[in-house]
Parts: sequence; C-alpha cells; structure tokens
Amino acid sequence: MKSNFHLLFYIRKQKNYKGGAMPIYMRITVNGKRADMSAGRECEPVKWNSQAGRAIGTKEEIKSLNNYLDSLQSKVRDAHQVLIDANQTITTESLLNQFTGKTQKSRYLMQLFTEHNAKVKALIGNGFEANTLKGYNTSEKHLTGYLQNEYGKTDIEISQLNHAFITGFEFYLKAECKISGVSAAKYIKHLKKIVNHCIANNWLKQNPFINFKSSAKAKERTYLTQQELDAITNKKFVVERLVQVRDVFVFCCYTGLSYADVKKLRRNEIGIGMDGDKWIFTSRQKTDTSSRIPLLPVALTILNRYQDHPQCENKGLLLPVLSNQKMNAYLKEIADLSDVVKHLTFHLARHTFATTVTLSNNVPIETVSKMLGHTNIKTTQHYAKILDLKVSHDMAALKQHYAGI
Repeated sequence: MKSNFHLLFYIRKQKNYKGGAMPIYMRITVNGKRADMSAGRECEPVKWNSQAGRAIGTKEEIKSLNNYLDSLQSKVRDAHQVLIDANQTITTESLLNQFTGKTQKSRYLMQLFTEHNAKVKALIGNGFEANTLKGYNTSEKHLTGYLQNEYGKTDIEISQLNHAFITGFEFYLKAECKISGVSAAKYIKHLKKIVNHCIANNWLKQNPFINFKSSAKAKERTYLTQQELDAITNKKFVVERLVQVRDVFVFCCYTGLSYADVKKLRRNEIGIGMDGDKWIFTSRQKTDTSSRIPLLPVALTILNRYQDHPQCENKGLLLPVLSNQKMNAYLKEIADLSDVVKHLTFHLARHTFATTVTLSNNVPIETVSKMLGHTNIKTTQHYAKILDLKVSHDMAALKQHYAGI
C-alpha cells in the first residue's frame, strides 16, 4: 500500500540545558504525519551534522554511533516493508508498532463471523429471528468453503480482504455453489456487515467493498391485485381452519405485518390513535423498529371476529396463528379454492399492503415506509417501481385529455 515515508535523526536540547551531549531522536513521517521517539544515544552539538542526521568525525566512538543509527534506520525500513507485504495501512502509529514489536492483535474473518453468529443466537426472540441466524450460518459455511477452495485456508486475516476477495466470493457462490444472484447478494451482504464492524472498530483501515457492485438483478416482488385480494377475502370456506388462516393472511394484507409480527401481536398493542380510531402500536421483530398502523375496516372486522376465541383469550393474543409451516400449507389450498394462481405467502401479503392497498391508493411512500417499519425508505421504493396498474390509472385522464384535442 503506497505511502509517503521519511525518516531522520536529530538532536534535541532539553530544558535547563547547560552544555554537553544532547539526546538523539528519531522522527518518522508518514503522509505528512510525524512521530518522534528517542534513539537511545547522545551526541555533542558541535559533533552533529543536522543535514545528514549523523555525527561528524573519524574516531571509533563516532563510527560506532553512526553504525548504530544506520542499524536503526535499516530496522525501520524493514518494518515498513513488512507492512507493505502484508497489505496493511501504513501510518506513523502502525510503523512504530511494527518497529518496536508492539503489533496490533491479528483479527481473522471467520473467527469474527463465528463470534457474530453466537451473539445473534443469544438474541433470538429479542431482536432476531431463528431464520436470520440460519441465513448467517449459511453465509459462514459458504465463506469457509470459499477460503478452502480458493486459498487453501480455514481463515484469513481481515487485513488481507480486498476487492478481488469480494468479487471472487461472488463468483464462487454462483459458479461453484450454483446459487442464484439474489441469494449470492444476500450472503455478500452478510460479509459486508462483518467488514463494516471491523471498520467501525478501526481494525480495518480500507473498505474492500469500495467500487464493488453486485451483478445480481433485483428480485421482482409479487403481490395480489385488488381483484385477487377480494376473491380470497370473500371466498366461503367450509373448513374452519381454512377460514382462520385466510383471515390472518388477509389481516396482513391490510396491515403490512409479517408472519413473525402478527404471530406475536397482543391485545395490549391495540390503542387509540391521534384520529380517535384504533391503531396497532407494535415493533418489528426483525429490525426492532416501531410500527404504528391505523386499522382499516377489513382488518378491524377480522379482529372483532376473534375477540372471544379461546386461544386468543388465554394467551392475550389478537389472532389464532398456526406454525409457519402449517400456515403455508393451508395458504396453498386457499389459493387453489379461490382461483388465484399466485403462490400465497406472508411476504406476498406484506407486498400487497405496500402496493395494492396503500401506494396504489395514493398513500405517500414516506407514510407506507413508516407503517412497514422500514429503516430505509429505499427499501420501500422497490415497491413503487412495480405499480404498472397505478401508472395506467394515472395516465387515463391524460389520455382522455389528449383524445379530445
């Protein structure tokens, strides 16, 4: 790693100097920033050449002093080369540490990844979901495979991470592991989180993700049209279990809640909003961000339907929510019976709230983002790109205007 490096020796007059030899100091300058340390020797001012940074004379003691200073200079340059070979950021501090043997503790990528995943595991149910940990564990497994396959190692110092490492990992995921671009982007995002953690702690001076751009194309988000949503909402089912699952799904379509959030939704999380109507006041399990959602009539009707349900009364819950596996199995049957060809999931329900229920009805994207509990409005903007139906409606009046000209 390139750096502007300079070294010189000089003598420094101490306070209350009354004559005689003065201590010699070594000054290291890297990119304009300097650091001084004692050279451990002295020299009389009349015997010192400040321009050369050496003692003047032919006596054996002068030769010995200059040889010692030459040796120090050689050791500093060796330390500088070690940092270059290790591809480490060179500063006055890092160079002095290398020279004196006070090198920083080496930190390794997979060790940090394992420590990170252990913390996530400890926080399941308190800010993290089990599926989140599963994703991080899979990322760790793929990184381990990449290191063994490409580098013949089980771990690597974080100082060795660079652009080539990142692009190589992406290629490995797609070519060797046969992973889709979208999934590969998720695993690379997990790696980036570890890298950002290192940068925040000043363990890594340069970001290896600079100039990296994922080749993955954004995954198209599916959602229900209003016609499809109405078909599911109004379908009459004989089996009570199908009715319950349908109601929970439709409730999510009109509130934007995820499966994890609707499953934990309690009665005390319903309150009166500033408009005098009932709102949901909860926090997203995935990101621990607050969500305040006014209850639309359809959602309120569903809640009233289960007010006296035994499971809800006993546990203080708002809706009887089955396991994710069972819910998904019943949703497939509900889609078939409702003549809806799309694959029903709770992700799709959340997308439907963002698109069909809110954005298509002119709810500002900032408001939608707040209700969804998004930490970044860019996440919400993905939904706005797919509303062809909204574009069609918005352009209808304009077409009519120009048709009359």
